[in-house]
Amino acid sequence: MTEAEQAPPGVDPSTPSPARLYDYYLGGTTNFQVDRIAGDRLRDALPDLYDAAWANRGFHQRAARWMASEQGIRQFIDLGSGLPTQGNTHLSVRQVIPDARVVYVDVDPMVAAMSGELLADDGRTSVIIADMRDPDEVLSHPDLRALIDFTQPVGLLMTAVLHFIGDGSDPWALVTRYADALAPGSYVALSHATADKLPPRSVQAMYATYENTPTRIYLRSRADVRRFFDGLEFVPPYPDAAPCVTYVGVWGADDPEAADSEGSRVLYCGVGKRP
Repeated sequence: MTEAEQAPPGVDPSTPSPARLYDYYLGGTTNFQVDRIAGDRLRDALPDLYDAAWANRGFHQRAARWMASEQGIRQFIDLGSGLPTQGNTHLSVRQVIPDARVVYVDVDPMVAAMSGELLADDGRTSVIIADMRDPDEVLSHPDLRALIDFTQPVGLLMTAVLHFIGDGSDPWALVTRYADALAPGSYVALSHATADKLPPRSVQAMYATYENTPTRIYLRSRADVRRFFDGLEFVPPYPDAAPCVTYVGVWGADDPEAADSEGSRVLYCGVGKRP
């Protein structure tokens, strides 16, 4: 059977997609040859690509578990969740809170096609196909409202997704809109790709790779990422650290110095509390 025959309705197997590329970086199988070719080409210019993807996934999992274990958060929204490849949010937080509720939100049709096979059908997990750039649609969605109680604290995860939103869509205002919808005591975790520590060849390759997908990539500076937390109270990334933006490998790491790899420095991250 050809990939075109295997592709679910609405999915174009001839064009790479950010969700399938990320799946490939993490060693998943929900991708097509075009994604693997693009991913391998990017890795030639950015050898630490896969390390960066795993470092980001590790941050996502540690931040979610920290919200559950240290702050008692029992409900989560995972915006731009991508394909459920490795260490899904509901699996991570249910190690701490078995009945935690999780809503995944993504616009990629492949997510809709594959998530039903991989997510638990337990009434406490849901997948919404919606564009996170339309917060009114997302926040009012009946499936989200069925699981998320906005009078109680929420863990909002926005990892490796905001760099797919251009300045013209004002991603900073978008984060504020979502954060303002949450109850006090909620937490926002986000990560974002940067060119700050990358050589020009790697930066050019990243832009070229995502130029050929439905969604371009926008690499931003530490100061730009810091702006996403305006109005939130920074959480220190590890004991005795100052509250700040850091690299994805470092946040919540047992040994931050050892975790500060080259791949980790491809993405900034942080966690903020809704006062």
